Amino acid sequence: MHLGRRDCSTGKMSIPYQRRQPYPSDVTDAEWAFVAPYLTLMTEDAPQRHHDLRELFNALRWIVRTGAPWRQLPHDLPRWDAVYQQTQRWIKAGCFPAMVEDLRLVLRLAQGRNAQPSAAIFDSQTLQSTPESGQRAGYDGHKRKKGTKVHLAVDTLGQLLALFVAPANEQDRAQVEPLAQAVQDATGDHVELVYVDEGYTGDGPAQAAAEQGIELHVVKLPEAKHGFVLLPRRWVVERSFAWKTRFRRLVRDYERLPETVAGLHFAAFRCLMVHRLFSVLAPPTSA
Repeated sequence: MHLGRRDCSTGKMSIPYQRRQPYPSDVTDAEWAFVAPYLTLMTEDAPQRHHDLRELFNALRWIVRTGAPWRQLPHDLPRWDAVYQQTQRWIKAGCFPAMVEDLRLVLRLAQGRNAQPSAAIFDSQTLQSTPESGQRAGYDGHKRKKGTKVHLAVDTLGQLLALFVAPANEQDRAQVEPLAQAVQDATGDHVELVYVDEGYTGDGPAQAAAEQGIELHVVKLPEAKHGFVLLPRRWVVERSFAWKTRFRRLVRDYERLPETVAGLHFAAFRCLMVHRLFSVLAPPTSA
């Protein structure tokens, strides 16, 4: 019987995946078969490995989905510091953006679209700061909130193209250049048109987008607005923001490092896209 590995720093044995009750956030066998090659930065039998790689990934998924602090991981999962350190290694290695990019290609092809999009949608969301993130937070005068802005670029299916994190006091207009460049890097300069809201109005954003070969199209609110209005194209990115609120860790900015905020967003979108992929590829059930 496999009893696990001994943690050299504590003398405790790590608990194998098979010896505990599963959490709803645990990765399935089919999903693990897909993600494992991206996450295996060193071999499973490397002498410095003390925790099962799948369990470390399960612990990260649990954190992102439930929103609990790192130090309050359940005792039947690996130690919080091991999970945090491994997460930082995955983020620095670009594991999650690589998975998102490949999933987006497969999903678009499976849905009869071209592999790379020609249009995208930009928008931002302000996350309330916490004591951990307060040192780098800014005040968003429009939302009357101190925190961090997550600038998102998605394709017309709502799938993540690029993501940029900045203090909330920085204007959306100022982020067009890095976001447009990130989108073109992710798609191989295929994006020609980007839909945005009126926060991106002006010659500066249009010029910044044009330098990346992108036309910026501002979708304006109807002059006579009564209640909720579904804006053409713009609703797609709003839906993507709604999707990610299922991951409670992303509702506020609990991280000290902006790189961690971005990395956890990519990890969450990876979960959403894998779920959608299995739904698209699932064979139809007979009546």
